[in-house]
Amino acid sequence: MTETPKTNLLGMTPVQLAEYFKKIGEKPFRATQVLKWMHQHGVESFDEMTNISKSLREKLTQQAEIREPEVVSQETSKDGTRKWVIRVEGGSCVETVLIPEGDRGTLCVSSQVGCSLNCSFCSTGKQGFNRNLTAAEIIGQVRIAIKSFGQMDPANKRVVTNVVMMGMGEPLMNFERVVSAMNLMMEDNAYGLSKRRVTLSTAGVVPAIDKLGEVTDVSLAVSLHAPNDELRDVLVPINKKYPIKELVAACNRYLEKLSDKRVITIEYTMMRGVNDHPEHARQLSKLLKTLPCKLNIIPFNPFPNSGYERPEAEAIELFKNTMHKAGIRTTVRRTRGEEIDAACGQLVGIVEDKTRRTAKLGRLAQQIVSKNLIATDSLAVQ
Repeated sequence: MTETPKTNLLGMTPVQLAEYFKKIGEKPFRATQVLKWMHQHGVESFDEMTNISKSLREKLTQQAEIREPEVVSQETSKDGTRKWVIRVEGGSCVETVLIPEGDRGTLCVSSQVGCSLNCSFCSTGKQGFNRNLTAAEIIGQVRIAIKSFGQMDPANKRVVTNVVMMGMGEPLMNFERVVSAMNLMMEDNAYGLSKRRVTLSTAGVVPAIDKLGEVTDVSLAVSLHAPNDELRDVLVPINKKYPIKELVAACNRYLEKLSDKRVITIEYTMMRGVNDHPEHARQLSKLLKTLPCKLNIIPFNPFPNSGYERPEAEAIELFKNTMHKAGIRTTVRRTRGEEIDAACGQLVGIVEDKTRRTAKLGRLAQQIVSKNLIATDSLAVQ
């Protein structure tokens, strides 16, 4: 006789957990107690939940479990950046990175095994795509990161103060599970993070941005990487379906739904000879004047066989100054965790590629550089 699989409670929202307790004949308020034990105290078993009855603990032990993904390895770089390689169901691995900065600890969380998009400069994208992560596998990354420092008690100083859905994968292509996990991050009885401290980064899935604005008000970041459609079509192929003009309009609609004044974070991975020309800066400054935003320039972090190079320091400075003169708040991201391959764009995990993408890549990067895709005024986004 096949044993009935246990129900993993780790990824359940308060509403889902209350429904679960009703289903097993228990009071819904038990959901709050169990949430606190799982997420604020990081308990491993129901036996540790001392404020619920022994009979309920026994029932939960028989029917349910608290199962987070398996940590395969943990590395810490000389600058304090910590990276975990985490094995999920099916045997593939994802990566999670914590970046400390003073009193701030930003956790970069993965949403997919590999990535369903095919951005040409991203090492994750080169691995292809296997599957979406479950809500338990997503929130499990937060739990693992905090537990690794031995600080689950909310009375202690927080290790994770900010979460960015900016690891492996396109979060909006795993919409429901990502939203559930982010709700747990912001839940007072779980991790209690502010909506300003939970950020979802997208390459620009326009219909999902509109849908997101109906169900949550987390902060939004957009991986733009090009100031015109001609170049972005090559760097970020989803642009062919949702071009820049439509993406900017969706971002403005998202901001209009927020109850407070926030801006979109525009991420711009800069590559030598690809998107670092002064004309690119002029086009971008013109484009971003139509959107309340701040710009984050990310110098390209090399990885094997990428075909791209890090831009010259002079090109980065000139680009930044052009944006400042246009009145756009601009920062240059400092590379962190590079020696343990934990920098932006370097996360690869171990992916059983269902797309066979790696075999199809060829010499795309060299082709882009040789074409020098600087749109004329007629081609640039107006």
